[in-house]
Amino acid sequence: MSENLFRRLLLLVALSFCVVFAVLIIPPLVENPDILAAAAGGFVNPFAAGYSTDVILCWVVLAIWVVFERQRYQVRGGWLALLLGLVPGVAVGFALYLLMRQRQLKGSGIV
Repeated sequence: MSENLFRRLLLLVALSFCVVFAVLIIPPLVENPDILAAAAGGFVNPFAAGYSTDVILCWVVLAIWVVFERQRYQVRGGWLALLLGLVPGVAVGFALYLLMRQRQLKGSGIV
């Protein structure tokens, strides 16, 4: 896969999730702005709870990776990826981190 295609696909995934988030999450949240109830909605049955737990732990893995690479390779800006991993979601935060990481490591000669 070319580097250009890699970047474009990451942007496509991040933007796609932002659209899904805007269509599926924002309207009911505007109608009922109870954020705790919205978060608890991810645990309404065993299947939803499994997906929600997976997403939460993927964010934790991303956080570990961000901290590790900040110390090891001086990758900056990971805090923004972690913030975007909370809202709108891990797909956006993870994609952003990979794009930032690639640009910084390529500039440092590591990649």
